[in-house]
Parts: sequence; structure tokens; C-alpha cells
Amino acid sequence: MVPSNTPVEGSSRLRFRNGIREHYPDVLTPAAVEALEALAGFNRERQLLMQARMARRRARLEEGRRIAFLDPAAEIPGCGITVEQARAGLFHGSAIPEDLERQWIQGTGPATKPRATVQDGIRNVAYALLSGADGWMFDGEDALGQVDTMSLDNQRNLTIALAFKNPFPGVAETVAAEMNAWSKSFLGRKIVANWREQLEFTTRIFRPRGLHLDDRHIGEAGGSGFSASIVDAVLYVANNHATLRSQGRSIVLYLPKIQTAEEASLWNRLLGALEQHLGLPEGMVKVYVLVEQLEACFQLMEIRAALACRFVGYNTGRWDYINSVADALAGDRSFQNPNIDAITMTYGYMRIYEDRVRRAVNTPDRNGRCALWQGGMEPNIPVGSEKGVTEAMRRAVAGGQREQKAGASGKWVAHWKMVHIVRPVWDQAGAANQLGRHFPPLTHTAADAAGLMLLEPAPRTLRGARDLLSVALQYGNAFGRGYQAAALKPADFFGNDDVLYLMEDMATGEIRLSILWEWLHKQACFTEDDPDGGVRAGDPFTPAIFDRILEEEYAKLRRAENRDVHDDSKATTLPIAREIVERYVKNAFKAPWYIDLLNLNLNNHDRERARRRIDAYYAAVEGDGTRLTANPDLPEA
Repeated sequence: MVPSNTPVEGSSRLRFRNGIREHYPDVLTPAAVEALEALAGFNRERQLLMQARMARRRARLEEGRRIAFLDPAAEIPGCGITVEQARAGLFHGSAIPEDLERQWIQGTGPATKPRATVQDGIRNVAYALLSGADGWMFDGEDALGQVDTMSLDNQRNLTIALAFKNPFPGVAETVAAEMNAWSKSFLGRKIVANWREQLEFTTRIFRPRGLHLDDRHIGEAGGSGFSASIVDAVLYVANNHATLRSQGRSIVLYLPKIQTAEEASLWNRLLGALEQHLGLPEGMVKVYVLVEQLEACFQLMEIRAALACRFVGYNTGRWDYINSVADALAGDRSFQNPNIDAITMTYGYMRIYEDRVRRAVNTPDRNGRCALWQGGMEPNIPVGSEKGVTEAMRRAVAGGQREQKAGASGKWVAHWKMVHIVRPVWDQAGAANQLGRHFPPLTHTAADAAGLMLLEPAPRTLRGARDLLSVALQYGNAFGRGYQAAALKPADFFGNDDVLYLMEDMATGEIRLSILWEWLHKQACFTEDDPDGGVRAGDPFTPAIFDRILEEEYAKLRRAENRDVHDDSKATTLPIAREIVERYVKNAFKAPWYIDLLNLNLNNHDRERARRRIDAYYAAVEGDGTRLTANPDLPEA
């Protein structure tokens, strides 16, 4: 492992943590570093866009502004067309590549594990490519831990596996046997008939980190942070484009956390510059966009137009989107979410959001082309009691059936074991996709805007608050240990195998704290009595109640068995997670991202140091809106 507190090496425009280029010559190749240098100029534009994000957010918090649709006459920056033209489909979109036409089930997960060797970490790639999923999104963002060199290990393993280099073939053969052993006991049949042939089936897709994040190993030569988006996209495309093209595969990215068409335009120009630098045809890199932000849902056609010839589809994820709605309306005291388990895809503003996305992708462009809609995540894992697994799998299939009927061309799953449980929903439907299915055209009225923030009656309970808090604490603990995706459930269900663990990633951590902050600072009232918890319907969620359940839920985690909370975390990363959770929820100014506070405290087990870093973060973000996002262990230039 490369030490985390070493000095840096320089290049003409970038600085690298000392030793990184020597330890990762197969990732930070001369060609890849040259491409990073060529695109370094986009970092300043990215920083300005992030400043504009924070300014809009501050205006919403302080002035009660609501997000609104764009002026139809306004020009979309960097596109040369107006908002009105984009909404009418007056742009040249992308044809859907052959290997993306059928994406019934896409799996998600990283290509490595925390602090793993190549031999061990690359097993993740084998599970993915042997799963039978139509596509696999290898995650560089919400599910990829950021401890040590995980982002670079992720890239290394993908480069090895996609090119079928050692040790991947031997690992894949072993993993195939393990997968068949499980499937014969659970499904009564093998799922991998020929492991070599099976490896060819799945479309390779990569998700870089969002524009809001800095890389942990590379900075600007002048001392500022450098875009994790640029690093991830450049390393993946530069190192794998020749392999993918030689295999007849598309180069496909999932773009996360986009809020505006202007940000999408930056991505388009950034990827265009990368294509030009590498000698690739224009539009060779194709993209899905995750609609994870409320503001993006006000600009769906504009974002499609901004990405033009590379845009292939939208994905409707649940957790990130809920978080974005809560954050956008943090300054509106009347907006108070219910329990998180009540906010399903058929609830109020989520139902409206999903409907707008399916209408946007089925609006034809100048060439009559529509785009794909990929449904959201199925987080269940089929491990637990027979009763628990049976009920959870029934719900998973029902969720897939609902999305398929609603018009989705496919769905996400968070674990390879779920592929063969949910995929039959689309097998039975038979059609490769639902491109061009007829829905009413998008409109942009005041009623449409209000619908995107529609609340409906649903429970808000002390049990709901406990569940939010327990999982948020566990997630922060898992993140500190390097697991940015982890199988979790509330502490009160530890040992109860009828309640399954769910695969939780950064998005679920974000929304849990966001709702707790909302309930506390808006004095949201419980809708039900909880005699054991000492609250009655109509009582507000007060600081005293939060302090009490924080102590109680934290104590449960400290007492938990190693299976649920690793013993070696209870005096290291768990106390840091508590510091972050407590400050986030109780601070009057709402932090824009839970991940900011987690990233600042990676590899830190000292509570006093954590408090200082948290204090510095809030002083900056409350002062002039500056988020401290650079790796504190990456020395200044």
C-alpha cells in the first residue's frame, strides 16, 4: 500500500501523491497521464459550476426559493440551441448501440474490495461478468470505497479483466464453480454452463465519480483539488478503449449527480475532448445519466440535448433522488418527509419524477430516435430465513413487474444473486426494450413543478427515526472501513433472519441523515404513539429525543456481534461515524453532502482530529459556501 501522508510528485499541470505512479504504472500509464494533462483545463470550469451549485443552494435555504423550469427562450450553454428547441426534440440524439438495445438487468458494484490484492479483489469482476446480467455498471462512485488506493485498484482490475489477462481467467473459473454451487441449492440449477462463453455476455459499463468530488491521489500543480470525474473517466477510457473496440463493444459510462444541462454540457465537451485526444470518433463514448437530482428533473430534455449524440438513456434511482428533494427543500419548513420506507416509487413526488423521466426518453429527437429508461435499484440480497427470503423475493419480482409495465426497458440489482430472480420479468415480456412507447408529451407548468414536490399522508414514527439513525451510523462506520457499499439493517433486527440485509451505498447514507436533519430542524411531528419510546402522536421530534435515541442506537451497535458490527471498528471508525452523524443532524446549517464529512475523516481514528476537521468544514461552507473536498492527507504543492 502507498502511505497516505507522503509528499507529492509533480507534472506540468498536475501533482501526484508520491509513489502512486510507481505503484500503478499499468493504470497511470504515460498515455493516461498525457490524457489527464490534456483535459486538466476542464477542472476550473468544473469548480465554477460547483460554486454556482452552492450559490443556488444557499438562495434556496436562505430565501426560500424553489427550483423552477428554465426560460424557454434561454440558450443551453455550450449547445447552441434553446430550451424550447430541446424540449421539442430539435437536436440530433444517439442511435442505441447494439450491445445496449437489450439491458433487461444491469448489476452494479465495484471491481475491487478494500485493501485487496488483485487476486482477491478481481473476484468482484468475475461475479459480475458471470452473473447473467445484460450489463454491469462497475462503480467508481457510490459503492466504491475511497480508503487507500481503492479507486486505482478498481481501474487496475478492470483493465486486467476486460483484456482477459492473468490472473483473471483462473479466478473466473473458480468463481463460476462457487456460483453454480449456490445456484443449484437455491434455484435448483446451474447458472453458468460454460464460464468462458458466459464472460462474453455482459455489457461493460463504468460509473465515474460525480463532479462534486475531488480525487484523493491527484491535485492541480497549483495546489487546488482536481476533479475525480476527470480522473475516473480518463483512466477508464484511455486504458480500455482499444480492448473494448477490438471486442466489438461500446464504451459506456453512467454519469452521476448531474443537476443542470450546463453540467451535462461540460461532460459532453470533456468527453469530446477525450475522444479527440485519443483519436476516437466523435460520439464514440456513450452515456446513461442517473436522474438523482431534483433540479435535473426540471431539465430532462435540456440534459438530453446537451449530451446529444452520446446520450442513450436515463436511470431512475430512488435514494439519491429522495435526498436531493429533501436538500432542495431544506429551507421550506412545510416540507417534511415521512418514514423512509413509505417513500416508494409510487409515493407522491417519486411517482411524478418517474413519470417525467419516461415521458422525456420517449420524446423523439430530429431523427425520430428515442432513448432508454432503466429502472431503479433492487437492494435485496437472498440471504436469510426461508420466510424472509421468500417474502423479499416476491417483493423484488413485484417491483420489477411494476417498472416493466410502466415502461422501463430494464432494472438495476445490487447483487449478482438477484439477476436470475428479477430477469425473468423481462424474459416473459420478450421485447428487447420499450423504446418509443407512447406517453403524453412533457409539459412545464406550475402544476408540473408542484408535483415534483408532492407530499402524501404517510407515517412518521419514532421507529422510523431509529431505523434512519441506526443505518446512518452503520453506514458511516462501513465507509470508514472501506466499504462504500455494505449489507445493513437496523440494529433492532440483528439476529432476526426474517428481516433481510439490504445492500446500502452512499445514497442511502445521505438520505437517512437528510431526513433526520429535516425532522429535527423543522420540528416534524410523529403521526403515531410509541408508548415504549415516550412519544405520542403530535409530539415534535426534538433535540432531546434525538440525543436519547442516538445514545441508545449507538449502544446497540457497540454491543452487537462481530457479524453485524466488526469488533475492530467499535473503538476506531464507529466513534468517528458518531461524531459525523451527530454534527450533521444537529448543526443548524445543513451540510450539502454526508460524503464530504466522511471523506475528510478517512484513515482517521482520532475523535478530536475529527471534530477539528468537521469544525473547519462547517466554518468554510457556512462562511462563503466553500466545501472542503481535497484529501487532507495530500500535502499542498
